[in-house]
Amino acid sequence: MNSALVESRIAALRQKMADVSVDLLAIGPGPHMQWLLGFHPHADERPCLLCVSQSGIGMLMPALNAEGSRAHTELPFFEWADADGPEKAFTSLLHELAADNADSIALDETMRADFAALVQDTLTSAQRQFTATTIGALRMCKDESEYQCLKANALIADEAMRTGWAAMKPGMTELEIAGIIRESFSAQGAQPIFTIVGAGGNGAFPHHHTGHTVLVGGDAVVMDIGGGMDGYSSDITRMAAMGELPGGYEEVHAIVEAAVQAAMAAARPGVMAKEVDAAARGVISDAGYGEYFVHRTGHGLGVEIHEQPYLTSVSETILQSGMVFSIEPGIYLPGRFGLRLEDIVILREDGPEIFSELPRDLTVIA
Repeated sequence: MNSALVESRIAALRQKMADVSVDLLAIGPGPHMQWLLGFHPHADERPCLLCVSQSGIGMLMPALNAEGSRAHTELPFFEWADADGPEKAFTSLLHELAADNADSIALDETMRADFAALVQDTLTSAQRQFTATTIGALRMCKDESEYQCLKANALIADEAMRTGWAAMKPGMTELEIAGIIRESFSAQGAQPIFTIVGAGGNGAFPHHHTGHTVLVGGDAVVMDIGGGMDGYSSDITRMAAMGELPGGYEEVHAIVEAAVQAAMAAARPGVMAKEVDAAARGVISDAGYGEYFVHRTGHGLGVEIHEQPYLTSVSETILQSGMVFSIEPGIYLPGRFGLRLEDIVILREDGPEIFSELPRDLTVIA
């Protein structure tokens, strides 16, 4: 990541911190740090923290990892050795950032609990919150470079899905199909992250663990796949059928497609996330399948597969232009089949723009 972008994101972070009265932000190696700096140090049990205040920024850095991390950043390191422990170095870092007596801290909810304990044990009187209103809020809205990366990832996933369809046939196992899809991601320069292939009754489990089930005629197959390239990810779900459709499938597919379209129509800047969920859920409930829609309508996507915003029935997050999230209603009929249609969108002023170029139609395998 170029230095100008890093500086811009740090400046935006400080503004968010000021807006919500956070004196100190502390994040560990992981997605938040990756987004802010373009890298993160090796994550192990040794406390490693990036700390940001209005007057300074620096890293609590295990000496063992300092040399490798220095190649990626010019930020000041406050190093500590195994023989000494991190407490003294962390105190020095807080002093340098004028945060010795911080009244309010925002902690990285994804970092190790003992890292968070180090911060809280040192700043015992500070009020604690997590990062949803600071760096989490910034990550929800993507810039043009992020848009281009997410679009490229989506097209790679489209091709991986097509490759899976072209190869699959009755008699293959879920794992064999997943392996072909993973190979397609790799051949296109992306890292395969997940490949859910759920045949027949397995599709009724939204997060089915792809296994040795053999595909047979009449199976509806849920295919939920994603890969990553350049620090960002894809996520798409489409349906395939092995020849003859199972009873009731066409009706359920039409209902889920209508739910997708209702959510797309509801998603506009200024709308609460829960209103988009309600739009999709209402279609499915009105059709008599409400009890079989067992998860939220969507989740954000970026450097993580699941990140803010979350489109749930209770989320009051106000959607904004530039937010990226999934729309993925589903109906899951135990013992019969599951049906989910998922697209990742970026919200524009006039509504969602879909990243994928694959239609949501059922693909029938002869």
